[in-house]
Amino acid sequence: MARRLVLHIGSMKSGTSFVQNVLGHHRERLAESGVLFAGSRWREQVKAVRELIERGGPGQRPMPVDGSWAAVVEDASRWEGTAVVSMEFLGPRSEAKIEQILAAFPDTTVEAVMTCRDLSRNIPAMWLESMQNGSSATWPDFLAAVRDRDRDSPIARNFWRHQDLPVIAERWARVLGEGRLTLVTVPPSGAPHDLLWRRFAEVLGVDPSGYDLEVRSNRSIGPATAMVLRRLNEKMVVDGAVPQGYDRFVKHSLAKRGLVARTPLEPRLGLDEEWVREEAHAQVERLAGAGHRVVGDLEDLRPVRVPGVHTDEISAEDQLAAAVDGLELLVREWGQSERKQRRAARRQGSGPAGRGEED
Repeated sequence: MARRLVLHIGSMKSGTSFVQNVLGHHRERLAESGVLFAGSRWREQVKAVRELIERGGPGQRPMPVDGSWAAVVEDASRWEGTAVVSMEFLGPRSEAKIEQILAAFPDTTVEAVMTCRDLSRNIPAMWLESMQNGSSATWPDFLAAVRDRDRDSPIARNFWRHQDLPVIAERWARVLGEGRLTLVTVPPSGAPHDLLWRRFAEVLGVDPSGYDLEVRSNRSIGPATAMVLRRLNEKMVVDGAVPQGYDRFVKHSLAKRGLVARTPLEPRLGLDEEWVREEAHAQVERLAGAGHRVVGDLEDLRPVRVPGVHTDEISAEDQLAAAVDGLELLVREWGQSERKQRRAARRQGSGPAGRGEED
């Protein structure tokens, strides 16, 4: 069994995709330093954590003995150094779920590391991300729900489940025990591009130098694109249920692998609100008072003005341009998929002998 298990638990929009891709890209080098990034692919960790969330707890179906979570536990059991699991869905888990993790690693020192980013950057990022997950909330409505912490609002409940850093930190620290939780702060804008990785590597206990940091990150879409997706979600999402294929075609193909490329062409979504500063200052004071280990500086979590525009300033022409770009992307992808399918059919001998339709 691994001597030490490090759980990277989030929070959301705090550089998690960047860290995960650095870890995944450098599995062999990390292994040489005594660190195992569990599973052969990060997607295995995603499946394992989702299974952990849904199975094995009070009132839930039993955890399958040969499932994804069991595979991650088995992978770590064959390692003698430090094993790492990085999945931001771990952050808002209940004490019972955290105890379930501890029970799976009875002879291992289990630690958690939470990357933390200031609210002034995370609030816009969370709204932009929500547009890729089926939400149809306007930017003003999103802001109002977050500000008011309305318990009846799904927007507020989801946001604060992932962004109430003191509450999340307190829960994990209470179950794991003293000294087993580390906060890693995301550096402010303008900081050296490798600083977040250096801070995370310090927690792992590895030399941060020499790693290729030019990896994929979860870049945000622009506000014009977000407004187009919001209108699309109004048409497609019924009673909060996204249609089959939404994640594949809208979230990933259209947004994350497509329209995100036009972000540099769009203005930035800005935020400069006194209530955000007050909320962030309160978080910093609570985190400081709790005495958690910090790599970085809690002052990084004190918000500064995020320059940019309000969605009211995004013109219909800008939204139309984003929509046309999106339509072009989907048509091109559809055409490529059709050609691949016809070629595959012909190779298998089940397609037409001649060209038939145009390729």
